[in-house]
Amino acid sequence: MEIRIYTDSSGRKPFVQWLEAMEDKQGRAAIKARLLRVEAGNLGDCKPLRDGVQELRVDKGPGYRLYLSRQGPVLVLLLCGSDKHDQDREIARAIGYLNDWKERGRP
Repeated sequence: MEIRIYTDSSGRKPFVQWLEAMEDKQGRAAIKARLLRVEAGNLGDCKPLRDGVQELRVDKGPGYRLYLSRQGPVLVLLLCGSDKHDQDREIARAIGYLNDWKERGRP
């Protein structure tokens, strides 16, 4: 599967910023390993939420969540990430990012 990372209109990549700011090095490594499995076609523990956003769970540390949208059979768009504690706010943010991506013509 191809993974693309959402970029907003100012060039900011919320997922990358979140991952780079993460202090938990083991958690960051687990997330990167998980993304390698996604690229190989194994989504694993992934569940649909709402409005086209899905949650990919990473059972490490506080329980990391990656928010994505499947766009066709081979494309995954990474929107943002969070830990389990602030997931409600981040789900709403992910939906906003997906809507923005669609409105801008899927750059």
